[in-house]
Amino acid sequence: MLISKTLPALRLLKNASPRNLVQAVRNHGSCNYRKGAPEPSKLVRYTAEGIQGFAWWWILWHMWTEPDHILGEFPYPDPSKWTDEELGIQ
Repeated sequence: MLISKTLPALRLLKNASPRNLVQAVRNHGSCNYRKGAPEPSKLVRYTAEGIQGFAWWWILWHMWTEPDHILGEFPYPDPSKWTDEELGIQ
């Protein structure tokens, strides 16, 4: 695991001049160090809102129309009405 992470850096050091190395360190990819992430596009925001809305609709609709999934299908038995025989007491 460590080797796979260091190989690109070793290749960069082997083939790079000091100027290229400084430029690579300066740019360091798309990291946002000490600043906020870039704003997502409108398409991404609206798609995310649509998926979230659909997910909540799905959850709330099924809780409304099929509450047995949450509450259970049968009434909970009252243990005080059980007989000694049902409880296995002799």
